[in-house]
Amino acid sequence: MSIAGQLRPCHINNNNSLPSHLLGHSIATRLRFDRHSISAAASDFGRLVKYPPPAAVFRPSRPSDIAALLRLSHSSPQQQPPFTVAARGRGHSTRGQALAPGGVVIDMSSLGGGIAVSPEGMYVDAGGEKMWYEVLRETVRYGLTPRSWTDYLYLTVGGTLSNGGVSGQAFLHGPQITNVYELDVVTGLTPWCKGELLTCSEGLNPKLFFAVLGGLGQFGVITRARIALERAPKRVRWMRLMYTEFEKFGKDQEMLISNKHEAAAEHGDAEWEAALEWRLSYVEGSLLMEHSLRSNWRSSFFSDGDLARLKHLAFLNQGRIYCLEASYYYYSHAPARMEKDVEELLEKLSFTAGFAFANDVSYVDFLNRVHEGEVKLRGLGLWDVPHPWLNLFVPKSNMTDFHAGVFKAIMMHNKFMGPILVYPTSRSKWDERMSAVVPDEDVFYSVGILLSSADDWESLEKQNIEILQLCDRLGMKIKQYLPHYRNREDWMKHFGEKWERFAAMKRRYDPKAILSPGQRIFAQRIQLDPSDQ
Repeated sequence: MSIAGQLRPCHINNNNSLPSHLLGHSIATRLRFDRHSISAAASDFGRLVKYPPPAAVFRPSRPSDIAALLRLSHSSPQQQPPFTVAARGRGHSTRGQALAPGGVVIDMSSLGGGIAVSPEGMYVDAGGEKMWYEVLRETVRYGLTPRSWTDYLYLTVGGTLSNGGVSGQAFLHGPQITNVYELDVVTGLTPWCKGELLTCSEGLNPKLFFAVLGGLGQFGVITRARIALERAPKRVRWMRLMYTEFEKFGKDQEMLISNKHEAAAEHGDAEWEAALEWRLSYVEGSLLMEHSLRSNWRSSFFSDGDLARLKHLAFLNQGRIYCLEASYYYYSHAPARMEKDVEELLEKLSFTAGFAFANDVSYVDFLNRVHEGEVKLRGLGLWDVPHPWLNLFVPKSNMTDFHAGVFKAIMMHNKFMGPILVYPTSRSKWDERMSAVVPDEDVFYSVGILLSSADDWESLEKQNIEILQLCDRLGMKIKQYLPHYRNREDWMKHFGEKWERFAAMKRRYDPKAILSPGQRIFAQRIQLDPSDQ
């Protein structure tokens, strides 16, 4: 069924008053109207948008409180539109996605959800409000760990699962959303779904399950996730290899993600079990700029002497070099066979001679590596500044043009600070049934231009626009990750063939467009269709 004409561009509800039937309800005791609460919920990590503040902040103690809140919004009098609701974990969105201007922001941190590890089932049940670092800390007590991560662990389970959850493990295990067995979700309200807490999985309420994963918070609030586990490594051989040529850098990364177990597979059957004691489990890459090598929050890996050498190498290469990160996980002491595998792997790669660096660190310290940079930036007063980040998935076939047009042209004289991530992953590791969208090529690159500025973020925004315009002009089939658009046509283009299904799920689970208004996807009051049941 075509939905053209049924959906309109989103207009944020700026009503500063809440209906009396909410204020007179028993859950009103969980509403907060004080200046501190409202101010904290009126902005996010990006510090870019200037929306009106929410009317209130809601602090639920259990999922049923959230269900009651959504029912009250849905039952607002006809002459008054439903108040919008946004779930907020750590507020790490960059474009107002976690905001609810004139509505109610749910402070998910007040939920009393726990973390329960099942060693027998090889899964962990974690509250949607829990941070991934908390999940890691609890699971490693049992010698277990989730398989897929984000680079930064101080994000909530519900937050990353509403988007995707991508890091250097994605080539092996896929994004975080493909490593979930089950969810508890509080949905909006429809005649066939009464705004109650629903458990969903591939076999139970599968439409909701696949819609919510990567669904940008449009269909419900995740209050629990059952996450797949594996045996936790003890240590990590963390390597960084430097390149002066982008072509060699990309070719080597692609080789690594396509031959992830090549070294182990060469062994005979007797050696296979031993080889499982180590494995290449993480591949990422980044563009390093000469001017930001010392201030980059990913630079703590290097000694001062190494940084001086890298700065000189970048100086000789038009101000930029490329860093391939590859990490072996291992489970006890580094075995001699692993050392040989690492040596053989390095011989196959085309990095610049003399510029291979390695550290052996604990598994937990490796996963929590960004936190050290956060502490550093907070100390300098550079964490709580505008973050006009741009995250893209770029098809492999477009990367040569992207590199030439963006890294060697648009960003050639960029003097801003922050990491620029560039690494490939495999489309086969993503599940097409989920709401998240990726390019239609077997290999695509995750490009994160994660720059920030305390006093000139507008220039970075102009740069982002120029990059997107270049991609459009050259016909690149990119997809935004953590997308941000201002009109329906762009959202429809973003979702492509998935748009009809995405809109149908919105009609099914949140027809009054109560949830996540900050995404700016749907207007309120979407026409119901019985075929969506």
